[in-house]
This record gives sequence, C-alpha cells and structure tokens, in this order.
Amino acid sequence: MTDDLRGSRRVLPEVATSGDAADVYFMRAAEILEREGLDPLVVMEVFSRASGVLAGIDEAKSLLATVLAGAPPEEAVVEALADGDTFSPKEVVLRIRARYRRFGLHETAILGMIAQATGWATAARQCVEAAAPQPVISFGARHVHPTVSDVLDYAAIVGGCVGASTPAGARLAGISPTGTMPHSLVLIFGDTVRAAEAFDRHIGPDVPRIVLVDTFKDETEESLRVAEALGDRLYGVRLDTPVERGRVTPDLVQEVRVRLDQAGYGHVRIIVSGGLDPERIGHFKQVAAPVDSFAVGGYIASAAPIDFTGDIKEIDGRPIAKRGRLPGITENDRLRPVDLEALRGS
Repeated sequence: MTDDLRGSRRVLPEVATSGDAADVYFMRAAEILEREGLDPLVVMEVFSRASGVLAGIDEAKSLLATVLAGAPPEEAVVEALADGDTFSPKEVVLRIRARYRRFGLHETAILGMIAQATGWATAARQCVEAAAPQPVISFGARHVHPTVSDVLDYAAIVGGCVGASTPAGARLAGISPTGTMPHSLVLIFGDTVRAAEAFDRHIGPDVPRIVLVDTFKDETEESLRVAEALGDRLYGVRLDTPVERGRVTPDLVQEVRVRLDQAGYGHVRIIVSGGLDPERIGHFKQVAAPVDSFAVGGYIASAAPIDFTGDIKEIDGRPIAKRGRLPGITENDRLRPVDLEALRGS
C-alpha cells in the first residue's frame, strides 16, 4: 500500500495493548516465565498457508511499537511486509526479534489483526479483479460490529476498492467516504424526485449526486424523472433492486442506459449494488452490461479470516522449531525493516 493512500493512524484498542484479548495460555506462560526468571531473546515468524492480499500488518506494527517501547534497539527488531502486499503460501510476512515476555502476550492480537483484515482485503481484491476496469466501492460496514467497521473499510481499500462508506474507514485510508442517500430518505419524502431535490439543496456540491431509483417506481422511469429534475447536476443513479423483485439484472441495466441516452442524459452513470459477489459481477462483465461501478457489501464483510501462525524459530541465537517446521530463520528478502521509533512518534 502506497504512503499517499494512508490516512490517520488507528488508535489501538486498550483490549489489545493490555493483553486482555490474549488467549489465556499466553497469560499463564508469561506468569510462569516471570517467576522462573526466564526471558530469552527470541525470533518469531508469522506466516499463512494461504495466499492473499495482506492487511492489518500496519496495525500490528503499531502494537509492536507500543509493547516494545524502551527495549534496547538490538532487542526490538521488526521486519515485515506492508498492507497491500500480496503474499504466497508459507511466506513470512512478519519477523520479530525481541525478548519474549515483551511481546509474547500479544501474539493473539497480532495474528487476529492480520487474519481478519487480510480476509477482507483478499475478498475485496477478488471483486475488484472481477469488475476491472470498472471500480468497486465497499458498502460492508452494516455487516460487522461498529468497533471494527473502520478496519473493514480500510481493508477493502487496501484490497483495491476505490471508496468506502464509513467516515472512519475512509479516514484511515486517507480518502473521503462514499455514499449519498439511503432508502429511508426516499421513503420519508414519499417520492424519489423530491428526495433527490432535497439532497441537491442541502448537501455540498463536492458530493456527487447519485440517486437511488428502485424505491417506488420502475427503475427506468425513476431514472428519467430524476435526470429531468437535476439535469447536468445528476452524477449517477444507483440500482439496488431487492431479491424479492429479482435483483438488478444486466437487461435492466441495459434498458436504463439506453433510455437515459435516448433522452439526452448520456452523462449519467449507473451504479449497481445488492448482493454482489465476484460471480455476479463476472456475469455483468461477461454480457457487457453498461455498469459504471459496483458497490459490494456482504461478500467482503463476510469473508473468512485468513489463518496466520506465529512460530518461534530462534532462542538466544539457537535455531529451533516445533516438529514439522524447519528450525532457524526463513529467508525472505521482501521483508522490510520497521521503524518502531517513528511509529511511536506518529
């Protein structure tokens, strides 16, 4: 992920920095090691058996910068890939050289940060690749707990989405949130055109005028009514036909496009949403439906976490590993040094 895409740093949740989110056996291990007076200098490597688009690693780096604060520089060495990097099966994405008791308690949080966000980013990339060159927007926040909706939207941007619906997630990615009006606004006004005109009156001109056109009338009819009302100010219409009415189809998109063009509204873009996944997006693309962009929610938000494992590979300079793994450091020249001091100062 390029530096110009990064926005503000996410504030680490206290549950992560305190260790309360750790698997309890890490707490018990820490207690035992403290009472035994043991705190070796270890090397831990993190990898997955899957491939994907890495996300959450930058947040994990921030956690490590916090818990390794005050350690001698030679006992706080972190190397890693970056958010947005692709990785292959068993490739090491993070390497930590530090005294075990400084970071061991936080293994659960580190792996969880990476696993969940990487699952979301990888699902987003699947949608983006299916839609290319048309852009994809993340609408998945309603499918997750609000405490992680910012991470979801950020991960979707990492995966290639051009926009995200929540201000918090967009802020993490250094962009503006994407979205215009909900069905509730149209229902309250009782008419799509009245809702569109109110939106146009009160919302700043920097926000594109994209109007939902599936609430009351036929989508084609509503698209033409809104286009006549807003004219050149109308950026696009969003088709979100529910499953009860057959969802959005390529034929519907084609009809809306043709009728808008015939009426002189060729500038109006068509955005499609509602239950989209790579397969459905691929169908729209295969039949050349004139979709200008896709909005995807549930498929990205419901993506399974990608499992990561943390292995100790060296203790006080001695190569070691559990059975089935190779002792010693795994070479990966893609890993880059992490400036922990800079992260603490940001």
